[in-house]
Amino acid sequence: MATADNEQAITIPMVGADEAHTLVSSGHGYLDVRMSEDFDKGHGAGARNVPYYVYVAPEGREKNPHFEEEVASLFGKEDHLIVGCFTGTRSKLATSDLLHVGYKNVRNLQGGYRGLLQSASQQPALDQ
Repeated sequence: MATADNEQAITIPMVGADEAHTLVSSGHGYLDVRMSEDFDKGHGAGARNVPYYVYVAPEGREKNPHFEEEVASLFGKEDHLIVGCFTGTRSKLATSDLLHVGYKNVRNLQGGYRGLLQSASQQPALDQ
C-alpha cells in the first residue's frame, strides 16, 4: 500500500545533453518548460513549450495551474519525453509532476538548455 511518503520518494530519471541529442534525433519528444519569452530566444530542435511557471519574480513564482493538461494536449502518457528548462532545476520539478500524474517515460535534462548549448559544438541540432 502506497503512503504519502512513498509517493514523494519518486526517483527522477535523468539524461545528459549528449544523450538527449541522440534521443530527440531518434524520436523522443522534447518538452521545454521555460517561460515563453525565454523559449522564443532559443530552444532545442523540435522542442514544444509548456511553461511550468506562469509568473516568476524576485518576490516569488506561481506554477502554471494547467501545466499537466497543457502537456497532455501535446504528448501521451506513454510518449518518450525529455523535459528541460535552462539549468535543469525547474524541469526536475516538472518531470516529478508528470511522473505523479502517470507519465511513464519522462526524463529530466541534466544541465538544461544551457547543457544543450555547451554540447552543441559536438552535435549541432539546435534552433537558435
